[in-house]
Amino acid sequence: MRLKGKKVAYLVEEGFEDLEFWVPVMRLREEGAEVVIVGTGRQREFQGKHGLKARPDTTADRVRAADFDAVVIPGGWAPDKLRRHDGVKRLVRDAYAQDRIVGAICHAGWVPISAGVVRGHRATGAPAIRDDLENAGAQWVDAAAFRDGNFVWGRVVEDIPDFCRALVEAIATHVPGPQREEAGTIIGHD
Repeated sequence: MRLKGKKVAYLVEEGFEDLEFWVPVMRLREEGAEVVIVGTGRQREFQGKHGLKARPDTTADRVRAADFDAVVIPGGWAPDKLRRHDGVKRLVRDAYAQDRIVGAICHAGWVPISAGVVRGHRATGAPAIRDDLENAGAQWVDAAAFRDGNFVWGRVVEDIPDFCRALVEAIATHVPGPQREEAGTIIGHD
């Protein structure tokens, strides 16, 4: 149980990719992490693209990045809805600024793009968001999953095992460093 004592916020909204949500959630719990399902407050329960449901424990407006070791975002259609919610963007931006792990798979890259934190990082996701990531200043890498700084990226559903391995490893070994913010720019990341 490599993640005993770790706390992870896992974001959810309508149309999440069922496997990109439930498989990592179960994998993190299997490793001993406390996983808190965080929604937007728009609904009490959300349905995935393939019919599985998820009920949030709380909302993004009620949590702080400092209370978590990581924030993870599933793909599907949910990221397009998540990125429109100010509380979600704040949570992801604050997690990044506080050097917490930020995990994103498939279309989830839209959320850190909208939070303004991908510039200068290597990134992957569904090929459909390659232009979005590059236009936001990230360097596209066509790889199943990898870690870049405090980001953990996964490409698509088929890459979930690689994404889960990279995510568990990052959360288990990462020690947040001191960060400071100046004029809206995050300092401390190359």
